[in-house]
Amino acid sequence: METCDVAIIGAGHNGLVCAAYLAKAGLDVRVYERRGIVGGAAVTEEFAPGFRNSTASYTVSLLAPQVIADLELHRHGLRIIERRIQNFMPLPDGHHLIAAPGRTRDSVAKFSTRDAANFDAFSAELERVADALRNEIMRSPPNLVDGPLRRVGAEAMRALGFGARLRALDHTDRIALFELFTKSAGDLLDSWFESDPVKALFGFDAIVGNYASPYTPGSAYVLLHHAFGEVNGRKGLWGHAIGGMGAITQAMASAARERGVKISCASTVKEVLVDKGCATGIVLDNGSIVRARMVASNLNPNLLFTKLVPQGALPQEFLRRMKGWKSGSGTLRMNVALSSLPDFSALPGIGDHLTSGIIIAPSLGYMERAYLDAKTHGWSRDPVVEMLIPSTLDNSLAPAGKHVASLFCQHVAPILPNGATWDDHRDEVADLMIATVDKYAPGFAASVIARQINTPLDLELTFGLTGGDIFHGALTMDQLFSARPAIGYADYRSPIQGLYMCGAGTHPGGGVTGAPGANAARAIVTDMRARR
Repeated sequence: METCDVAIIGAGHNGLVCAAYLAKAGLDVRVYERRGIVGGAAVTEEFAPGFRNSTASYTVSLLAPQVIADLELHRHGLRIIERRIQNFMPLPDGHHLIAAPGRTRDSVAKFSTRDAANFDAFSAELERVADALRNEIMRSPPNLVDGPLRRVGAEAMRALGFGARLRALDHTDRIALFELFTKSAGDLLDSWFESDPVKALFGFDAIVGNYASPYTPGSAYVLLHHAFGEVNGRKGLWGHAIGGMGAITQAMASAARERGVKISCASTVKEVLVDKGCATGIVLDNGSIVRARMVASNLNPNLLFTKLVPQGALPQEFLRRMKGWKSGSGTLRMNVALSSLPDFSALPGIGDHLTSGIIIAPSLGYMERAYLDAKTHGWSRDPVVEMLIPSTLDNSLAPAGKHVASLFCQHVAPILPNGATWDDHRDEVADLMIATVDKYAPGFAASVIARQINTPLDLELTFGLTGGDIFHGALTMDQLFSARPAIGYADYRSPIQGLYMCGAGTHPGGGVTGAPGANAARAIVTDMRARR
């Protein structure tokens, strides 16, 4: 029987970050991963002979600079480069929109001089609000608790500190903050812009991984969530990790191992041991028991509390919340091997636009129809597709002269209607996604040599993403900040003493940030010292 200070369930990026911080604090840490490789959904794998790509997560921006620095990820091999153009949006009428530092405003002006005049003000306001919240990513949110006066007082002080930091915003920005948390992205963007393509350029971020219409209240927050990031110190940009997203988690694993963490792959955890209200270890699927003073989980909260924790160990109200935890992002993820680069009718030839996020979603109305179609039909017959071609920035991913592309497709239903299954429709929907790109880049379908398809079902079975949810739970107002994953448990602790949550189902939510892992480690170290 193994023993350790902390046993971590899942070697996804947050589990690895948590492990590395805990080991730095002098704890004996062991990580147990179901798959044969570390990284969770942030992995790079060969999907066709000679072709490698980021299998699930596919681009980098939200990774916290503090995590990069504290874990010395660059020393462990991580290298991130910026896209030469951030976004390229081809349109059905042959026009296009470019988003890039110093170029976006002029591109917007081709569609509307009014929108160009408003662009700087909107971008500045969004950045000021994002700045105010960016530092909150690496802090535990105020936790609304009952109990000893000392604990209640500490949380009250945390809330006062948060309020004091928000007071740094002026009156106008406080209003903007409130609107970004409560309004739909569509209503917000309609109040700023008049051109459909311009609104769509910003609105796409509101439906990424979000199974909702851009006119769903609260979707403006998802837009804001994607504005928190930076690449190499430049805020608001997106980039590519050389070697794919797996390069991030390989660097994290290297940092953790250097500090003494032991990582066991092909080791499925089937149960969390609980004795007298305290977590005492885990049981692996081979029957092995690992005794631990504390346990941390990188899983979706629903999966942890309904599958691994003995039901009688949880308060009924908390268990009810976890059973009702909303998951399901409406995403289908594809990787394709290409014999040649696509040639877009709206901007022919090879250029920097092919290094960008290529967005096929010409209007907010198009996005809304895609969502409604998916709800009734099971998938949108005019889907939203974002394509990245990382081999334009990283020649290690494909043979010379050939390329790989990531297709991030919305909207598809996590569970198909009328008893249909994704196993029956996987190839049909994949053909549709490729045909959608082909409409804008004729010849694209013929250039596809091989493809890898991850439906919501595949994402769940392969990566443990319940309902295919890349965020480990919807980013809705009732599942954010002090309510993520539940009121009273936003501090990475659970109702079971010694059982912690370190995954994206906690604050600040999804994306490859590393923040939940770092914040959970801080809570664990605090409690470990208190015990001693």
